[in-house]
Amino acid sequence: MSTRPLPSTFTSSTRLRGWLQQRDLTAFQGVAERHWPGAEPLLPRLSRSANHGLLWFGAAAGIAALGGSARARRAALRGVASLALASAAINTVGKGAVRRERPVLDTVPVIRRLKRQPITTSFPSGHAASAAAFATGVALESKGWGAVVAPVALAVAASRVYTGVHYPSDVVAGAALGVGAAFALRGVVPTRGQLPAPGRPPAQAPSLAAGEGLVVVVNEQSGTARGTASLVRDALPMAEVVECAPGDLADAFAGAVGRGRALGVCGGDGTVNLAASVAATHGVPLAVFPGGTLNHFAYDLGIETVHDTVAALKAGDAVRVDLGRFRPGPHGPDGADGYFLNAFSLGVYPELVRKREHWAPRIGGWPAGMLAAFEVLRGERPLEAELQGKRRPLWLLFVGNGLFQRVGPAPGRRHNLADGLLDVRVVHGGRTPGLRLIAAAVAGPLTRSPVHAAERRRRVRIAGLPPGTPYAYDGEVAISGTELLVDKLPEALTVYCPMPV
Repeated sequence: MSTRPLPSTFTSSTRLRGWLQQRDLTAFQGVAERHWPGAEPLLPRLSRSANHGLLWFGAAAGIAALGGSARARRAALRGVASLALASAAINTVGKGAVRRERPVLDTVPVIRRLKRQPITTSFPSGHAASAAAFATGVALESKGWGAVVAPVALAVAASRVYTGVHYPSDVVAGAALGVGAAFALRGVVPTRGQLPAPGRPPAQAPSLAAGEGLVVVVNEQSGTARGTASLVRDALPMAEVVECAPGDLADAFAGAVGRGRALGVCGGDGTVNLAASVAATHGVPLAVFPGGTLNHFAYDLGIETVHDTVAALKAGDAVRVDLGRFRPGPHGPDGADGYFLNAFSLGVYPELVRKREHWAPRIGGWPAGMLAAFEVLRGERPLEAELQGKRRPLWLLFVGNGLFQRVGPAPGRRHNLADGLLDVRVVHGGRTPGLRLIAAAVAGPLTRSPVHAAERRRRVRIAGLPPGTPYAYDGEVAISGTELLVDKLPEALTVYCPMPV
């Protein structure tokens, strides 16, 4: 019987694989036989703490809580999302593709070994994938927090070889997969830095070095306003900083415009709304220091920290933005017009805001929002109103100052704050209001759906409202008459804003 020789390519690949496996084993044994001072009490515990991603979920919670900024919260969220994608890839494809047995523990000191040995296959390392995915995801949004997390992720990956549960190549492959998962997620969901800069018509504003000529009014009961105010004092020692209660804000803003060359505000969106109306009326530039819970307007301008506003003030960088308007305003038919920077709404949202503000001091902002949504959707009925001449039942009428990327419990980002248009979304009345609102949020800027309509307009007329109908604007709630006209004042407000690099 004759035998046919094996193809040279097959022989070469077999030899290469054997050589790589031998090198892998040699490296594993080198780690096992080497003494690592200080590692024995640390790395096994660190390896166990990363089981099921618990270490990284805790790290994400810490980053979100200690970071105190939108960038930190985005970094934490992207880290967890990247970890989830990497874990899904490992468990559905990675572990089944290469069924490699775990290393033999004979050469690994007993003190290093894990109390419970993994029962899954060895290649690739799921712990290394999760660690690399989380660290990369965090770094893509925040380089500072990424630098904090990276050494911990590296230590977790190294601990898998140190404790004897993985070969070095398992860890390298897992880490590569984790990094790839984070970048794959970025391809689908861009980071803040990848998004196009908002429309920013430049405006003339005085350069206020050290804050000279700036009067900053602080709502002492807004979110993080008091802590932010101390940062403002340190960064702008010549600025006048006035802290006051919510009931005194209107008088404080009116007095501030007469004492300085620019008006500053530190508080949430409702406080910024009041400052913007005063600044636009008197024709003075506005400096916004985010000190509330959500800070939608500031974040859409690219202002996330006190440093961002301080840099704009020193350089004299400013932009013009549109100002939404509704008539009659919150003080009745004979009062002044009402204004909004973010959104105006009718239907379930005003009641949601009211209930959220009731519960927030007791249980916190986000839990209060969830509880308020549950209560509102369970008990509300559609609002009957005449919209653009046609009477209809509706769960929600949302009018955004500029086009939002989505509508939901928290509005999405706007790419252009001076487009001259209103983003009008209507969620029609009917059964299952919760599902209808979720469908509208998911649909985003699509123009039509069975339960949701979206249009771009310059003005909206609303009539036939029941007396006492509540409406919301920038997180504030007021009572309407029977008719409302919503439009906007293009480029009516000048705001200090850092220019894109």
